[in-house]
Amino acid sequence: MNSRKSLLLLSAGILATFLFASCADQEPVQECLRGTQYGFLRGLLHGFITPISFIASLFDDNVAIYAINNTGGWYDLGFLLGSSGWGFMAGNRSKK
Repeated sequence: MNSRKSLLLLSAGILATFLFASCADQEPVQECLRGTQYGFLRGLLHGFITPISFIASLFDDNVAIYAINNTGGWYDLGFLLGSSGWGFMAGNRSKK
């Protein structure tokens, strides 16, 4: 009986995922690629303000978490380091 309930929940979750994914919209990227490219330092900043950007993106469609027009690996590294800082800060707080 328990495995049947698990299978039903898994099936409902997969169905919901497909339904939500089918509503996704694609934005034209060409307009974004004309501006300045963001590098490591901007990636670090964007990673650090990720929680704020996420909350703002829920209410405003013009706010994005990740800059599409970036320099590639250096921006990604900065973004990763900036966003991982939140985990380090939370870990330090819990030890006190």
